[in-house]
Amino acid sequence: MHEYRQRVLVARQEITGADRQWAAQYAVGDVVRYTRGSKTHGIEAGEYVRVERANEKENLVTIKRENSERVSYDPRRLHGVTLYRETERTFSEGDRVQFTAPNRERHIANRELGTIKKIDDSGNLQLRLDSGREVAFNIKENPHLDYGYAMTSHSSQGQTADRVLVHVDTEQAGETLVNRRLAYVAVSRGRYDAQIYTNDKGQLAEQLSRDLSHRSAMEPNHESVSLAHHIERASASSQAHEHTQAEGQSISR
Repeated sequence: MHEYRQRVLVARQEITGADRQWAAQYAVGDVVRYTRGSKTHGIEAGEYVRVERANEKENLVTIKRENSERVSYDPRRLHGVTLYRETERTFSEGDRVQFTAPNRERHIANRELGTIKKIDDSGNLQLRLDSGREVAFNIKENPHLDYGYAMTSHSSQGQTADRVLVHVDTEQAGETLVNRRLAYVAVSRGRYDAQIYTNDKGQLAEQLSRDLSHRSAMEPNHESVSLAHHIERASASSQAHEHTQAEGQSISR
């Protein structure tokens, strides 16, 4: 099957709203999209530009527009800004893909999934969405596309599948990522079966029982404890899926 290399935009999710106010967080080559635009600097809402320079000392960002015009500004003065890095993806007919930004013109939601029906060297795509609707566009006009075989727990909210595989690394993620909320969202995506792959089975139940709500500081959360026990029971009763670096725990419905 022929593969087609295409340029896509991946959001720099490590950049927070506070980070975007400082030139030091901008890298040369970053693509910036302005949700609101700026009359002062002549930037249109929805416009994409590329970062040419980041002056940390004076806190100034210099961007280049499509018409080659260069504009320098203090990033603290602009709001509704998203930073992307440009990267390459290889797509083929039959690939599962997901949209990484909403497309209002085509009524496509963020993280909506689909399958590539047709693709060519010019980046013309025909997709069949999981909703059954078909859409066609050129990836240069809508570069917010990525593989749809895996997604973050946050992005999977509202999505369902017959079976899901959940990867939880207890060492690499802090309590803001590995907690009861992740356990509920990730495990509940599967209709019939969910398998959790982790580096530490002993720590898994404890970390997935953490509740970040204010109530957890005042009293224990019985629902999270129940979920932890459910995982522990499933871990003991299911057949272990041995891998080189991970263990899989199956939770059938």
